[in-house]
Amino acid sequence: MPELLPLTRLRPSIFESALVLKKTATAGRKLAELKGLAASMPNQGILINTLALQEAKDSSAIENIVTTHDELFRSATYPDLPTSPAAKEVRHYVHALRAGFALVREHGLLTANHIVTIQGELEKNAAGFRNVAVVELMRDLEAFINDQAAFDADPLIKMAIAHHQFESIHPFYDGNGRTGRIVNVLYLVNNGLLDIPVLYLSSYIVRHKADYYRLLQAVRDQHDAPEIWEEWVMYMLNAIETTAQQTIHTITDIRAALMDYKHRIRASFKFYSQDLINNLFTHPYTKIDFVERDLSVSRITATKYLDLLTQAGFVRKVKVGRSNYYINVALNSILTRS
Repeated sequence: MPELLPLTRLRPSIFESALVLKKTATAGRKLAELKGLAASMPNQGILINTLALQEAKDSSAIENIVTTHDELFRSATYPDLPTSPAAKEVRHYVHALRAGFALVREHGLLTANHIVTIQGELEKNAAGFRNVAVVELMRDLEAFINDQAAFDADPLIKMAIAHHQFESIHPFYDGNGRTGRIVNVLYLVNNGLLDIPVLYLSSYIVRHKADYYRLLQAVRDQHDAPEIWEEWVMYMLNAIETTAQQTIHTITDIRAALMDYKHRIRASFKFYSQDLINNLFTHPYTKIDFVERDLSVSRITATKYLDLLTQAGFVRKVKVGRSNYYINVALNSILTRS
């Protein structure tokens, strides 16, 4: 493989073809639509939690870390119960994403040290970068990510370039692919293209995995060829546009389900509250302890509420060991559809 070059060697002008600029505009409009829709949700934490679970599953699947929705949701609900190594890995991904989002919100930057923290949360180690040579390349990437004036191109184009460079540097011993995909969405947040991390490209990459790896390698082999770079950037822009549209559909369905539950529960039960709705939609699975905590009620009362919601068809009761968990029927259906 040719020697990896700093991004300062690239010229922004090679990304100014009519094809790339047109696709950048359409992807940007779709992303802006997604940002507006996400902002209209009264409780954005619902989106952060539910969509992050989906992304964790899809991103891990790219690395052949495969788990089911049910195993993942159960593992998040009962973290102390025995579960598969894959489910644990996916849960670590969610923690890493949240840690990265907190850092970006606090500092307004996405630095090499932040990326080390994200990877450390993901892999549950503190190994850091592989070697000293990696450090210089990562500092160059850090400047590229955070200094717009250093490379004057649309942020979506820059995200595509930065993602390729990160994956080619391969800065860590483990977790590079998943860390790189977390960096993608945090880059969008840090540039104000999203308020919260809700656009995840892993589902697109899973479906177009062969092209993803083919184009990664093609740019590495022909780093100075504008037409090869263009093909890579177009792949990433298509991923952004397609995923944004799918996420708009998902959020629209979640919002509709939430409003439906809100109106029907309020009409049927005196114990209706916004805290109850938040509890049911923050995660597809809930349990008595969560309702007891979130609604500040006794265990007996929490059990009664969930059993009544089960009888009415809002949730489905499942036994695990000596305990039960309750599946939000509508939300689970949305998150588990193909």
